[in-house]
Amino acid sequence: MLHTVAAFDRLGEENAFAVLARATALAAQGKDIINLGIGQPDFKTPAHIVEAAIKALRDGHHGYTPATGLLQTREAVVRRTLTMTGVEVSPENVMILPGGKPTMYAAIVMFGEPGVEIMYPDPGFPIYRSMIEFTGATPVPIPIREENGFAFSAEETLALITPNTRLIILNSPANPTGGVTPKAEIDKLVKGLENHPDVAIMSDEIYDVMTYDGEQHTSLLKYPEIRNRLIVLNGWSKTWAMTGWRMGWSIWPNGEQGGNLYDKVRKLAVNCWSCVNAPSQFAGIAAIDGPQDDVEKMMRAFDNRRKIVVEGLNDLPGVSCITPKGAFYAFPNISGTGWKAKKLASEMLENAGVALIGGPDFGILGEGYIRLSYANSEENILRALERMKAFLQNQAA
Repeated sequence: MLHTVAAFDRLGEENAFAVLARATALAAQGKDIINLGIGQPDFKTPAHIVEAAIKALRDGHHGYTPATGLLQTREAVVRRTLTMTGVEVSPENVMILPGGKPTMYAAIVMFGEPGVEIMYPDPGFPIYRSMIEFTGATPVPIPIREENGFAFSAEETLALITPNTRLIILNSPANPTGGVTPKAEIDKLVKGLENHPDVAIMSDEIYDVMTYDGEQHTSLLKYPEIRNRLIVLNGWSKTWAMTGWRMGWSIWPNGEQGGNLYDKVRKLAVNCWSCVNAPSQFAGIAAIDGPQDDVEKMMRAFDNRRKIVVEGLNDLPGVSCITPKGAFYAFPNISGTGWKAKKLASEMLENAGVALIGGPDFGILGEGYIRLSYANSEENILRALERMKAFLQNQAA
């Protein structure tokens, strides 16, 4: 019998991909499936971005790139960061990575080991906890509560810090809830972190442009007092509909004052993925520096769909849904239906043809909720809501 390292037995998964696989299999059998499970824009990557990658290939950009990313790509991120946050960063703080997950992996592996604690949002992106457990560190859930609009509570978060805490993971706008944490709450958290100078922070800001109803995303980059221990995760996937391009960036402390984190992740890149392919990086530059009309069009569409989703969910028997302020997810409360969340999601897929994700796939506190992605057409969303209503009216738990 082969003996593998125990850490690999602790790895979890992102169940949205399992649901996608099952939905695809059912569709291949001829069943009409509406997929509201996967968190991926249903729009094509804007044409000028695609053309930039094609031009790069034709111009001969076929070789390795620096492990940290092309300088011109990092400079584009610098420009975008200044535009979005008003904060100037150096290209020497920017890493270009193959998606957002490598930043999570790097940060969690960098700080995680047996005997230490890493805090993460619950409900939250499932890979946070999976990677924490992989390192042998103790995962400490930060409760994300419906009564707070699915924003984190600074007071509750700070109270969870112990002498063993090494890293705090934050996410706003948030997956799976669509919650956006107000600036006042972030102010309180940063103030409280003054008492914990050895605790690092990873802020997942991948949905930073996706806010609604006048809500504003507050980047943790705006707080210079924590910059020497702050890692900011971002990327191209959601904003520019580039999920399959595998393009992410992150901003790291550099130099001795910041624990030389940047150089550590550079070395990890050399060991793990070498570099990000050149044509995608040129596409990334075009995304940042080119016209943003398609982004604005997507956001208008998401906003319209959000309103349809919230109204439709609140019309379902036993279901209530607060209005999400960010991302492209709704996280309705289904406790009034009498169903367990994962069982309901499974039955909806198999018997109603609607792919959803059960809340427990996002954490212990996810029971009683399901995640619905409105990164699908209005027509499909309306059809899905009709099917969900018919199922709940006709089926007993």
